[in-house]
Amino acid sequence: MIKVYLSVLGLFSLFSLSAQKKFAQLDVELPTPNEYRNAAGAPGHAYFQQKADYKMNLVLDDKNQKLSGIETITYTNNSPDPLPYLWLQLDQNIYDEHSDTKLIEVEKMEDFKSIGDIHKRFFHYDGGFKVESITSTSGQPMKYFINKTMLRIDLASPLAPKSSISFTVKWWYNINDRMAVGGRSGYEYFEKDQNYLYTLAQFFPRMCVYSDFTGWQNKQFLGRGEFTLPFGNYEVSITVPSDHIIAATGELQNSTDVLNAVQRKRLEEARKSDIPLMVVTQTEAEAAEKEKKTTTKTWRFKATNVRDFAFASSRKFIWDAQNVSVGGKSVLCMSFYPKEGNPLWERYSTKLVAHTIKTYSKYTVDYPYPVAISVHSKWIGMEYPMICFNGGRPEEDGTYSEGEKYGMWGVIIHEVGHNFFPMIINSDERQWTWMDEGLNTFVQYLTEQEWERGYPSRRGPAHMIADYMRGDQKFISPIMTNSESIFQFGNNAYGKPATGLNILRETIMGRELFDYAFKTYCERWKLKHPSPADFFRTMEDASAVDLDWFWRGWFYGTDPVDIAIKEVKWFQLNTQDPSIEKAFLSQKDAQKDIHIGESRNLTQLSSTVNERDASIDDFYAKQNVYLVDALDQKEYEEFKQKTSAKDLELLKAGKHFYEVHFENIGGMVMPLILHFTFVDDSSEIVRIPVEIWRQFEDNVSKVFIFDKPVKEIRLDPFLETADVDLNNNTWPEKVQPSRYQLYKQNPSKENPMQRQKRVEAIKN
Repeated sequence: MIKVYLSVLGLFSLFSLSAQKKFAQLDVELPTPNEYRNAAGAPGHAYFQQKADYKMNLVLDDKNQKLSGIETITYTNNSPDPLPYLWLQLDQNIYDEHSDTKLIEVEKMEDFKSIGDIHKRFFHYDGGFKVESITSTSGQPMKYFINKTMLRIDLASPLAPKSSISFTVKWWYNINDRMAVGGRSGYEYFEKDQNYLYTLAQFFPRMCVYSDFTGWQNKQFLGRGEFTLPFGNYEVSITVPSDHIIAATGELQNSTDVLNAVQRKRLEEARKSDIPLMVVTQTEAEAAEKEKKTTTKTWRFKATNVRDFAFASSRKFIWDAQNVSVGGKSVLCMSFYPKEGNPLWERYSTKLVAHTIKTYSKYTVDYPYPVAISVHSKWIGMEYPMICFNGGRPEEDGTYSEGEKYGMWGVIIHEVGHNFFPMIINSDERQWTWMDEGLNTFVQYLTEQEWERGYPSRRGPAHMIADYMRGDQKFISPIMTNSESIFQFGNNAYGKPATGLNILRETIMGRELFDYAFKTYCERWKLKHPSPADFFRTMEDASAVDLDWFWRGWFYGTDPVDIAIKEVKWFQLNTQDPSIEKAFLSQKDAQKDIHIGESRNLTQLSSTVNERDASIDDFYAKQNVYLVDALDQKEYEEFKQKTSAKDLELLKAGKHFYEVHFENIGGMVMPLILHFTFVDDSSEIVRIPVEIWRQFEDNVSKVFIFDKPVKEIRLDPFLETADVDLNNNTWPEKVQPSRYQLYKQNPSKENPMQRQKRVEAIKN
């Protein structure tokens, strides 16, 4: 007896461990809470972060496309650790001839589809930082070593906790042609008017982050994993041709030196306007394009408590601006764009900037900076504090496709939104791309839907990630994968995290709980350096919803959602009333299917023996099993006397019981959302929490009780869970229709606006 008991107990323990792995707590995978980051997901009482202040003098050589700079960095060690060396990032070194970025690129001959592809492969220019010197503030040379995209300064003595050091770096580099070699920044050349448009970032040696959870974040920059940077204050002077207009991180300090009286007046009017007003008109920009002054001006900017600095410069810039109020403070929203961006940019850009700042502030934190800028440049979408570079260019005739319009809207919202992730909520982009791209894409979706009802967002709704999740698992990475190792970068780092947050908001937590927890995370970590564990823990801490199963499955795993209605059984209670039950059996037998032989015999067999010989049929052959006799009635009366009126009422209520069996085919568990349609075409929604799978991860069943028969059951009726196979989501089974096109048509390169012009020409 004891042996059997122990065996059963052992089997139960093994079953419990295996059956509950999807709902196992995530504590084993997450770092142990400590004095720097507590178990609630908030900064601990000993949390610290370093500070890096910059004073820079920059010169833009418009003739040779070269940028030169002298920067003085003051680095403050707020950590408890003495630092024997400092690490700086040299991001421009990815354009060095021997860059790892070029060497590690996987190539096949099929990648070379044209002579142009081969020319691009051999394209070379003298890229990368040219560091001329690093000196102390007293002018003494400092020892340093360059390791590809990282630079280490070896200090004469360790930098003690709560102390600072200042040093000066002198450097220059040849600006990359983005049209030829790509890149997040660089220049675009306009051949027709022979002018340049510069969007410049990662243009100076920048301090790496030193934190409690990574030490120095000095992973090499390979091109995909973006930038992790400490906060600080910037004072930047930029010398450019005197007819250039500059957009930059921070506030312009010397408008009287670089703008004429008319432009200054327009700018002041724009600060008070709730609609975009012109600061530099298209007519003025076109005049500057033709004149091309050779004299120079120096623009001065200041930015406080930002993690980076970027700027754009061109004589081609049109400039408009408007004010938006956030949290009782004014934010000057601006756009800078060449005439090639019109009519799209003049009509939409600044309005989109203002809308994005307001909407993101509602869902995250109040925007803390004085300006927000959108700059137009072809084939780009990249973000920096207070400024971003965005694509979206119409055709030369001013027309554009609907896709081009939505593409421009989406990229502006997305890149302006990056002011919040990671410029304010400053996550480690080099390691965890999803913490800025995924969270930003999620709030981008919310912002798009508030811009236009029914906005055709590319990412966000659950069903839009299904194609990716049903794909080949060999080419799907967990979200919690280092950025340089991710397959299908856009789906992994942007789409799936954004979709996951949308599922949490709409289906698992509900909007009220989710919005509160998400805003709590943003408030806790604004102007700080959060980690994934801080996000996961805060979302649970502020909502009282156990989400470990979701982080484990959606972020650490790659299993798709594929939950099927496997079987449905229909029951009604036996009333014990013979008149009802025998009538039910009679009706059921009358509806019984007849097999093929019996149906054919009805017409092909003229008679049987018992039909010809009356002596064959006995009692049983003549018995009416559906007849209610006196004994049936007597037994039923006795049953009623022993049964309560309440129980008799329930037995005769005619309730319909449906035992529904669900199968988890894909692996990722989800709540069960069911739409029941009844025979009278009325319907009911039933939502079952995900914990139904907590002990049985592959198959579960549930009994549903209704007053009327069910005609149809549909699982995930509102496409909330990213189920990859909708064909097994209905009972009775219903195959989803699709269209098969026999002949592929060549799509027209003419956009609808151009077509409409031809229509109007025909009419006239």
